[in-house]
Amino acid sequence: MGDTFIRHIALLGFEKRFVPSQHYVYMFLVKWQDLSEKVVYRRFTEIYEFHKMLKETFPIEAGDINPENRIIPHLPAPRWFDGQRVAESRQGTLTEYFASLMSLPVKISRCPHLLDFFKVRPDDLKLPTDNQVKKPETYLVPKDGKNSTVTDITGPIILQTYRAIADFEKSSSSQMALATGDVVDVVEKSESGSLWLRKERKGGPAGAARTLTPRPCSRRRPGEPYVAIRAYTAELEDEVSLQEGEAIDVIHKLLDGWWVVRKGDITGYFPSMYLQKSGQDAAQARRQIKSRGAPPRRSSIRNAHSIHQRSRKRLSQDTYRRNSVRFLQQRRRQAGAGPRSSAREQPQTGSAKPQPAVPPRPSADLILHRCSESTKRKLASAV
Repeated sequence: MGDTFIRHIALLGFEKRFVPSQHYVYMFLVKWQDLSEKVVYRRFTEIYEFHKMLKETFPIEAGDINPENRIIPHLPAPRWFDGQRVAESRQGTLTEYFASLMSLPVKISRCPHLLDFFKVRPDDLKLPTDNQVKKPETYLVPKDGKNSTVTDITGPIILQTYRAIADFEKSSSSQMALATGDVVDVVEKSESGSLWLRKERKGGPAGAARTLTPRPCSRRRPGEPYVAIRAYTAELEDEVSLQEGEAIDVIHKLLDGWWVVRKGDITGYFPSMYLQKSGQDAAQARRQIKSRGAPPRRSSIRNAHSIHQRSRKRLSQDTYRRNSVRFLQQRRRQAGAGPRSSAREQPQTGSAKPQPAVPPRPSADLILHRCSESTKRKLASAV
């Protein structure tokens, strides 16, 4: 029997799991030398640790000694937050990575480290489907979309170029120091406000350092297909005019009700309430917006941020007491009862206030007559 090795590694897709917490695992179909096929599940962090260990095992092929000798493919590091879009975009990267890895010399493509990484584990056989609030969600790679996915990942990307307006000194190894006037390319924007930047080289062309517009791209990613269910005429320069029934692509959805759409080579804003997804019945949507106008643009609202910047007026304790209902009622009661009480007290100013009369003490026979039987027995025993 020959040596054990892997013939082919194919990425089937990824799976969204919720136990012990939400995470994503990638499904690989591994074909071994004995023509057996096994499905294994691996996280991207595990794949990246495997990649680092492979570079340590083969430092020459990893380019650690001489960068020109590197043949091991590159693999981007995991991000702090991995969402569904990130997991979906990595499919093309992983497909290319393992395809390049299997085409390397035998000492790398059949090394024990690679074989141990793709051996079937107990977790691969016991899928997390029992005792869960949510079942795993599986996303398979479309058969007709493998090439397009790889092209989207490896093709040119539109990068926005920015110029630093102040000096910044890095406080950790993961940050980049910038001086005023430095030009950088924004590769990724995170939700926390930090940016993944790429700095231009000092020896680069002068034109590349001066440009502040997005770089041209030979291929633009298509947006989400929509159809206009009501005509609209643009009122501002950055808006798009559409007739009913025209098909467009939605590039970006904003919260103020105005979406960024593309019609051919024209890109601009359009009211989202006048759009309907392609392939859906638009009759009901037309009835709902029959008498409704387009929402106001946030940029056209006068002093739109004033309601957030204005703080509530804080009343003092005296002002609050004066404006309270109970205080106002007391003032009305005092104002209404003041003249009558003063008129009633005028004749009695010279005489003292009469004291109530003290009732006479009851006799012993009356007390014995009205008291209880137990009191009568106690009085009789005392006598």
